[in-house]
Amino acid sequence: MLWNIERPKNDVDNIPTYAPGSSQRAKLIDEIRNIKVRTPVEIPLIINGKEVRTDDVLEVRCPHNKELVLARAHIAGEDEIQQAIESSLDAQPGWSELDWLHRLMIFNRAADLLSGLKRTEIVAAIMLNLSKNPFEAEIDLAELVDFWKFNAFYAKSIFKNQPYQYPGETNRMDWRPLEGFIVAITPFNFYSICGNLPTAPAMVGNVALWKPARSVIFANFTIMKILMDAGLPAGVINFVPFSSEDAGTVLSHPGLAGLHFTGSYDTLVTIWKNIGRSLENYINFPKIVGETGGKDFIFMHESADVRGYTLNIIRGAFGYQGQKCSAASRAYIPESKWDEVNQILQEELPMIKYGATENLENYMGAVIDRQAYEKIVSYIQHAKSRSDEYELVYGGRYDSSQGWFVEPTVFLSLNPKSVLMTEEIFGPVVTVYLYPEGEYE
Repeated sequence: MLWNIERPKNDVDNIPTYAPGSSQRAKLIDEIRNIKVRTPVEIPLIINGKEVRTDDVLEVRCPHNKELVLARAHIAGEDEIQQAIESSLDAQPGWSELDWLHRLMIFNRAADLLSGLKRTEIVAAIMLNLSKNPFEAEIDLAELVDFWKFNAFYAKSIFKNQPYQYPGETNRMDWRPLEGFIVAITPFNFYSICGNLPTAPAMVGNVALWKPARSVIFANFTIMKILMDAGLPAGVINFVPFSSEDAGTVLSHPGLAGLHFTGSYDTLVTIWKNIGRSLENYINFPKIVGETGGKDFIFMHESADVRGYTLNIIRGAFGYQGQKCSAASRAYIPESKWDEVNQILQEELPMIKYGATENLENYMGAVIDRQAYEKIVSYIQHAKSRSDEYELVYGGRYDSSQGWFVEPTVFLSLNPKSVLMTEEIFGPVVTVYLYPEGEYE
């Protein structure tokens, strides 16, 4: 029994409602207030289990209140990156030889801390740093709990599963970690993915350098602290935010064993090319696991439930300000159904509240930073300037005076291959194309 990890239950069952008048709601508001009182906090690098500070310090701001500096985070330079690599390589032999149960139980302990003692505090940090409403923050946290619990369970299944024994033969499968270090490059939009990319390889005996997105270092550092509290040995995961200019120090190192990445298509292509140019320098061929964004769509058939379809455009396009790889950013609708769809949009969209996520009545917050804001706004301006190609259906306003706010926006496109129909925007903008009746195929 000691060597067994039972199949876990999804943490979604534990999500609080934060209902008006509830103790959960009061505690969450207190945690948000406490974070604001303590800010800005200083966030060091973590190399070989120790805090490291540099001369390069970045201010991490709250997206919906850009005057609120949540943290001053230290950024790694070439020297610190080299130290982190050496620390990982030193930790690799001992960590890889540790019995799998002892490795996995560290992450089970981290999951327990995240889902229990630390839950409300971290939900508040996610809300402030990622500008997520309580529900979005909760499902994000719950997904990381599930990553740690289910990854441990499935890793156990892999380790314990042995080949069929033919009479007269003895077969044994040993799973050997990669020789070298993994670099985990994580995105801004999901706390859960940020915690998963460096830890999934570590569970099975690998060591990792973790480069978090600069805009969410404040929230991501809580993950690193939980892992350390749960007993993760020094050097197994090194927390080293660094600039893209210093990426070559990592990507060209002979000990690079793998890349675990979620982010933009262009960034992954650039990294992959850099790795390809250095193939002859590596001790082994690096393994590349990457996920990038896209241009998600919702298609409507003439037989579809119009109201259900339209409400899911709203949920899909504007949940977390459209900053999801799965966000609906284009819709294909029969011409005969458009008047009905549009009527529902005009009724429902004005009821969406957006603003500071500390106001628990707001459904939407701000987009993550100035760069994201300016890119999204450029697409809105592009469409507004081309009345022969686009029609503004709803929204189209934006404001950066207090935070990076973009109103829920719907455009109608006369061209199925227009810019807004084909390029990834990654914000609260959805573009609709009407197709002739009966020509859905």
